[in-house]
Amino acid sequence: MALDTWLIYLLAVAGLTLTPGPNSLLALTHGALYGHRRTCLTIAGSCSGFMLIVALSLLGIGALLQTSGNILLIMKWLGAAYLIYLGIQVWRSPAMSMSQPAEPKRRSNLALFRSGFTTSVSNPKVILFFAAFFPQFIDPERSLLTQFVVMALTIGVMEIIIEFTLARAAFQLRPVLERSGKIFNRCCGGMFAGIGVALPFSN
Repeated sequence: MALDTWLIYLLAVAGLTLTPGPNSLLALTHGALYGHRRTCLTIAGSCSGFMLIVALSLLGIGALLQTSGNILLIMKWLGAAYLIYLGIQVWRSPAMSMSQPAEPKRRSNLALFRSGFTTSVSNPKVILFFAAFFPQFIDPERSLLTQFVVMALTIGVMEIIIEFTLARAAFQLRPVLERSGKIFNRCCGGMFAGIGVALPFSN
């Protein structure tokens, strides 16, 4: 993967991980309920499930690319359409709203890990997103394995950083996201739509 492509990919991944969703909401909520140290277990489970889906998505894309050289072009255009659709959905989505019990129940370490893992793997939209997202950045002339490793590591590290930051700053971020979340959603939605429009036309 060329450096300029990776930088665009990094920006897109940052937008993906910052967009309010089940994983970020769970990290934020558990950070407020249990503290950021114990929420590391939730994040570990979440990222384990997340990376499993990333690996399955990349393996599926790699298998398709072996069958036909034109499949990448088709996947790019279908993926671009889905990213535009997703951008519109994120743009129109309401601000994040959370409620928490006054006395949170004590949960085991395994329960925290399991809740993070289940949240990641039980979201079918994530698989659709990655199937649309990854082909936009793949160069068929370069090593697929190297590109897949770089893409997976980038998104994994970014996900850990963002979720830990949310857990650490849970009490400070909750009112901000509830008050200004609509504007934030529109920024992320506009970025996804912009990627969907621009990337199919790039080399």
